[in-house]
Amino acid sequence: MSDDSLHGAAFPVRPGLAATRRGFLAGAGASLLAGALGTGRAVAQSTRQPFDAWLDEFRARARARGISDSVYDRVTAGLKPDTSVYAKDGAQPEFREQLWQYLNRRISEWRLNTGRAAAKQNAALLKRLEKDYGVAPDVLLGLWGMESAFGELVTDPDHMKPVFPSLAALAWGEPRRRTYWETEFLNGLAVVQRGWGEPDEMLGSWAGAMGHTQWMPEVWLNLGVDYDGDGHPSPYSVADALAGSSRYLIQRGKYQRGLPWGFEVTMEGVPDKYADARAWRAVEDWGKLGIKPAGGGRFALPKAKARLWAPVGTDGPCFLLTQNFYAVRSYNPSMNYALAVCHLGDRVLGGEDFVTPFPGGERALTLAEIQEVQKRLTRAGFDTGGVDGRVGNMTMRAVAGFQRRMGVEPDGYAGLDVLAALRQGR
Repeated sequence: MSDDSLHGAAFPVRPGLAATRRGFLAGAGASLLAGALGTGRAVAQSTRQPFDAWLDEFRARARARGISDSVYDRVTAGLKPDTSVYAKDGAQPEFREQLWQYLNRRISEWRLNTGRAAAKQNAALLKRLEKDYGVAPDVLLGLWGMESAFGELVTDPDHMKPVFPSLAALAWGEPRRRTYWETEFLNGLAVVQRGWGEPDEMLGSWAGAMGHTQWMPEVWLNLGVDYDGDGHPSPYSVADALAGSSRYLIQRGKYQRGLPWGFEVTMEGVPDKYADARAWRAVEDWGKLGIKPAGGGRFALPKAKARLWAPVGTDGPCFLLTQNFYAVRSYNPSMNYALAVCHLGDRVLGGEDFVTPFPGGERALTLAEIQEVQKRLTRAGFDTGGVDGRVGNMTMRAVAGFQRRMGVEPDGYAGLDVLAALRQGR
């Protein structure tokens, strides 16, 4: 199975947003974290004390938090810091994607097929969640698809591993946000203290995000929901994960029942200055300025408040965004991430692609074409990590290596030009 970075390498989280779900987490913030830290060795040398001494001293912090010595000993016995977290940009693409590439890779035929199967299998659950929380199935499916590929990556050893070595390394040796990571390490201990998880079973990203919708320990403790009725909330339960994320969207993202995330629109004749995603206006007032639905017809919710956004300029797709788009964005403060989540959910449930194409964009390769790219790259000596039609970091690096061999600027994108060159044996 090929490696798969789910979202943020191309669109890193902005610094200073510690109150968000993850802060600097897998994919979304890895390049920023590594840039701040440098190599693992350099950071370890800058810490105040050796790891074992720090761990002994930290016991007092755990006791003050209500963590028993027996739990602390169970979690920390033989614990070694995973110092690879200090340079996780080595596991991220070394290139930036354009927005159309970012969307094509995440809303691929493989992911749509996987998502449609998951939607069908969990139709009753999604209906119940919408009744209980008001969060629409498209949003939950989009989050689930972006965060764990609809559960495909939850226990994948190429992506998820025990979180305590990572959290401990960050709490011990990350100088810039040590307080945040110390708190999350304590939160992880509290999960074990409550009997909700076992240390070796708490698998997650390099920064400690766990399960189907990638909860940090703080989210597990404070927003987790026992929706499957087994006695405790767990991010590894589909029902609990989607319920907890629904609660997150409502409480921290101010999600509103019955409101779509937004609308694709056209801006013909409307000055570009309006598309700054800042001013809130009623949809009908945007209409008075000349904004129209991209597919024709009339807006369904003329009184709804929305912001206008043109992510690549007014020649590309433009959107009116409601509060529910920003609820999704509270999960990861990237506009592009939120757009991908919302569009993925729409497409899984049968929605069409955007009406307006991206300038300079191209169609996504089909599942069969991506598998062909992976096969041909493997034969050419580039390791894609498998031939499954899922384009992740290993396939992107393989593509970049092939592009360098071709003598072109490596962007790592498996597009039509790469497929054609591979077919030509270049």
